[in-house]
Formats: sequence, C-alpha cells, structure tokens
Amino acid sequence: MTKSPVTIVEVGLRDGLQILDRVMPTADKLRWLEAEHRAGIRRFEAASFVPPKLLPQMADAAEVVAGARKLPGIIVHTLAPNLKGATAALAAGSDVIVLPLSASEAHSRANIRKTREESVEELARVCRARDEGIREGGHKTRIDAGISTAFGCTIQGEVPEDDVVRLAESCLEAGADRVALADTVGYADPAQVRRLYKRVKDIAGDRLQSAHFHDTRGLGLANCLAVLDIGIREFDASLGGLGGCPHAPGASGNVATEDLAFMLESMGFDTGVDLDALIEAQRLLATLLPGQTLHGKIAAAGLPKHFNRSPVHA
Repeated sequence: MTKSPVTIVEVGLRDGLQILDRVMPTADKLRWLEAEHRAGIRRFEAASFVPPKLLPQMADAAEVVAGARKLPGIIVHTLAPNLKGATAALAAGSDVIVLPLSASEAHSRANIRKTREESVEELARVCRARDEGIREGGHKTRIDAGISTAFGCTIQGEVPEDDVVRLAESCLEAGADRVALADTVGYADPAQVRRLYKRVKDIAGDRLQSAHFHDTRGLGLANCLAVLDIGIREFDASLGGLGGCPHAPGASGNVATEDLAFMLESMGFDTGVDLDALIEAQRLLATLLPGQTLHGKIAAAGLPKHFNRSPVHA
C-alpha cells in the first residue's frame, strides 16, 4: 500500500536562528543543513534577506543559499520582506521566496513597517520583478505570501477572521503563487485552525497547501493534525523547536521537526525522513548551540521499539 506523502520544510536556519542573541557561523549552518539533508529533508527555508544591522544572524544569507544549492534534490526557500530583499533572494537562486504579510495591522507596522495595504502593494512589485526575470531567462521562483498572526497577535490581540480571508484574497490578486497561514505567536487552537483554513481554502483552492504553527502553548502538533485532516500536506517545522519572531512579544518555539516527522510517520504518512538520522541532526545542533534549550520530545525519549523506520527517499 502506497503511503500518502507529506512535505516538511525545515525553517530553523531562518526562523529558528533569527530570535537568538548569537550568530551561528556559516560553516556551522551548512553542517546543520547537510545533517538534515542526510536524514531526508529536502526543503529548507535557509535564510532571510534582510539588512544585517537588523538581523545579524542572517548576514550570510547568500552564502548559505549557495551552499545549500550544492546538495542534490534540494529546494531552497528564503524569506524577503520587500522588493530589495526579494531581488537579492532571486539573484541568490532561491526556489521559493516567502514574502511575510501580517493579518494584524499592529504587527505589520512593527515587523515590516508597512500597513497591510502597503505590504500587498510590495508583494505585487515582487511578483512583477520575478515575472520580468523569468521573461529574461531567469530562475523560475515561486512566490508565497506568508500571512503571519493569522490566529491572533500579542500586540493587537484578536485578529478577525474576515481580515485574514480578505488579505489572502488580496495576495492572490497581487500575483502570489500560493498563500500560507502562520500562527506566529502560538495562539491557535485546532477548531479555529480548521475553521479558518476551510474559509481560506474556499477562495484559494490548491494555492493554499502549507501551514506554519508555533508550539508556544503546546498545541502545535494538534494544529498540524487539524489541517492535515482537510488536505494540507506541507508543514514548516524547526529542528529542536527553535524559533520565534523578534517583533512579536512572546512568540516562541516552532513545531519541532523531529516530533512532527515522528507523528506523521507513525500515522502512516511518508515524509521521506530517516528519524534516527534526524535525531542525530538534533544532537549535532545541540553542539552547535551550546547552552541553548531544544524542545523536541522524541530526541530525548527515543523511538518506540516497535516503530517501523521508513527509508530515505531521494
């Protein structure tokens, strides 16, 4: 019986590192990336193209992307908050560029210093620049609109669902290839997640395929399961549960890559991940970030004796 595939996008190299008060050397980032690649992960959000003075952790974005692209079968995602960053991401050879837009007006101003309407206009400029590059023979890069604080905001509080739906529709009209919803601050619960995803899927169809959940309040995996049940098959996760947004107070902890992979494989889905190798990658990360707390459970507990280990797929 063929197992249904589910894709995990490792975002730790971007979302995981951006909130830390230390800078991981480029060589160590590539060691981390290569370890997860050996474990079967093929999609990485490898960097963010932002001013180094704002996020010194991302100053080597182009070098990390270049190193990542040397690995076979890899698909490199990067984040860019504006046209300048997206231009650099395109030049570096990003396969997917995520442009962050916030459903919360307060978070939008704090995070990217734009209103929601201005952020949609910036997205349209990025899409036009990408399209012009393709016409000139450039790399065909996918543009994703990442809608952050879709389930609530630590600055604004409640974010009306109608605002999220309207923003998703505006992003698609602006030229985004896909939209994704993010629980940036870990406020979401499974019922809310399922309800809002269904509403956005009604307007986006198969252009809504992925999800980004934080585990701040312990519901990250439950929220993944809620949208898995309605057909979402791509999930962001961070090795060791690292992560958070510097401009969203209280935002901490993505879903741990190793825990998500274990849950999915245990349920009979095919992630292409070798969990033993992924746990080894988490242990490597612990040596690269001495003193940093990692939150993944399966690495500490170990795999069940009866667990049916899946082969790695190319």
